[in-house]
Amino acid sequence: MKNLSSNLLTIATATILLSACHSNPAENHLNPITPTPLHYQADYGAFDWRTNTPLLIDQATDTTIIRAAFELPLFTAPLKVQPRFIIGESGKTPHSIELKRVDTLAFSPSREAYRLAITAHEVTIEAVSDTGFYYALKSLQQLTDPQTNLIRAALVEDAPRFGYRGVMLDVSRHFRSKAFVEKQIRQMAAYKMNRLHLHLTDAAGWRLQIDSYPQLTALAAWRSDSLWKSWWQGDRRYLPEGSQGAYGGYYTKEEIRQLVEYARRHCITLIPEIEMPAHSEEVLTAYPELSCTHEPYKQADFCVGNEATFTFLERVLDEVMELFPSHYIHIGGDEAGKASWKKCPRCQQRMKREGLKDVDELQSYLIARMGRYLEAHGRALLGWDEIIEGGLAPGATVMSWRGEAGGMKALEAGHQVVMTPDEFCYLDSYQDAPYSQPQAISGYLPLEKVYSYDPLPASRDTIPRAKELLLGVQGNVWTEYIPTEAHLEYMLYPRAIALAEVGWSQREQMSWPDFRQRILKKVLPLMEAHGYHPFDLRGEVGNRPEALQSIDHLAKGKPITFRSNYWKKYPANGDETLTDGLRGGWGYGDGRWLAFVGSKRVDVVIDLEQPTMVHEVKADFMQICGPGVYLPAKVVISASTDGETYTPLTEITHQVEKDDAVSFRTYGWQGETTTRYIRYESYPDTTYGGVHFLDEIVVN
Repeated sequence: MKNLSSNLLTIATATILLSACHSNPAENHLNPITPTPLHYQADYGAFDWRTNTPLLIDQATDTTIIRAAFELPLFTAPLKVQPRFIIGESGKTPHSIELKRVDTLAFSPSREAYRLAITAHEVTIEAVSDTGFYYALKSLQQLTDPQTNLIRAALVEDAPRFGYRGVMLDVSRHFRSKAFVEKQIRQMAAYKMNRLHLHLTDAAGWRLQIDSYPQLTALAAWRSDSLWKSWWQGDRRYLPEGSQGAYGGYYTKEEIRQLVEYARRHCITLIPEIEMPAHSEEVLTAYPELSCTHEPYKQADFCVGNEATFTFLERVLDEVMELFPSHYIHIGGDEAGKASWKKCPRCQQRMKREGLKDVDELQSYLIARMGRYLEAHGRALLGWDEIIEGGLAPGATVMSWRGEAGGMKALEAGHQVVMTPDEFCYLDSYQDAPYSQPQAISGYLPLEKVYSYDPLPASRDTIPRAKELLLGVQGNVWTEYIPTEAHLEYMLYPRAIALAEVGWSQREQMSWPDFRQRILKKVLPLMEAHGYHPFDLRGEVGNRPEALQSIDHLAKGKPITFRSNYWKKYPANGDETLTDGLRGGWGYGDGRWLAFVGSKRVDVVIDLEQPTMVHEVKADFMQICGPGVYLPAKVVISASTDGETYTPLTEITHQVEKDDAVSFRTYGWQGETTTRYIRYESYPDTTYGGVHFLDEIVVN
């Protein structure tokens, strides 16, 4: 009786689905494919994807790529289909899936494009390349009902908006196994992402076998504490491989070759990053003669005046290029301190000999020289937007992370650009209310904001060749505060999938409500079923309540005078920020928090324009210790009728303590006074200093 009931249930389920497949195609409103395709048109009927369905493949097709498309089908569990591969000119076979290579597709010049036609009797895939076949098969899996193996008849014409759709994994701060990287390759490829940027070197550990310099893995790959934060705030020591307590790891050359091949089969290119000239403490401890002082544990920047530095970098890059076929080789180039260069005789001599006016141009010299070296080997240099400082090297490609300004400048100069601004693309930021999340470095970047990003808005059409030069978009996951693999997946997904759609889909085809429903109903359950650990959007708290609506108060829109300058790096809404009626959210990068740096952080005067009865003055500050954002130790609020003589209303003191929590505190006064001018001052803690962020001075 039990087996009979089960069989009847299966038949009933299939009947219901077949009925749906014969219903009006327009009734199915939820887009069935992620990322949203260029064109999708449902039709009547359904194709029954049976076990051993013939898959017709011509002899020019790389079957390793086609077979990889069926590896762990992330969308269709528990689909058990294993197609029967028929290779060669075999002609039509009844009830088959045919991969048909074409010279062009009329709707797109992209080699990643595909045309997928599904009828009740056959599936035909047309593509210019094996990558197009791979993506079509991934879409076909998404269209398949996992319970019945039925695929609704439809026509799909699809092509990417951008050719570069990537993720950066920081494997230096916390090393990740080859198996973990392969797991992420499968997930990325399933959503048509095609670049995996590996941050292989940094102070926390060197992660790549280099035969020419064995100490890079014998010493520089291992540190004294498993947690980056504890190590960074502690002794920052490196330990020989095999020492008691040594934490770290590295990829052997054979492991990299296997990773590169695995990624290739999933239509992903691995891009290696070898940091220079900064973030190189581990190298300069293993080989201190490459620093300006020749002392281990003293320097983070290579000595640009030392010719041995270039010998080292070129030999390392030789071995990197032998392992990675990627056209782009990332050289970092960010956050160089450059302080030692100003005092180093070798660096100063180099500057004099090359006619360089400052240390920014000295960095540009190194970048340009390495760019020429890579170009001579048929490769191209890729670097963070700091490589613009001192002059951008010919042929360099810029990865713009400090907002979009660097990328815009590079585009205007005719250089290729990958957009990865921290406001939208730094997936190590909090993705929900900080109190509800594991510790992150800072910020607030919910899924909806990631999805809202447009790397190429209409206003950028004024830049010549911008659409040609802007390669695409990348999400970055720095792992200082992400010690485990599960935590890393939690930060990646589903935000990386939002960026996949940002990079693939045309803006007019995108819909946030539709995408959110796809994530909730399809993506999250299937990811969890296959052992991933995504953020659960179903329990999202959302933005800080104060930020959800504007407020009216006596100081809104009133003139304000800044007696101390705010920090131009975080200008928010400029002079109007503190009186525009907008409260800040969970992160200081949302354009509502105004930053102050200096011995007197905040000193502003609001003019109410006439004598006014006032009962309350208050402002909110935030504290996030990781990036150096602290609450003030003292706030003074004063009032004046003439703008010259001020009477203190209150002086508030606070004992600032360093902790891991993101916290908010209101500093205010309540009482009764008649005044025209209100002065608001804040003072830093003498121990921690840091930056003050406040969002609105509210006067009631």
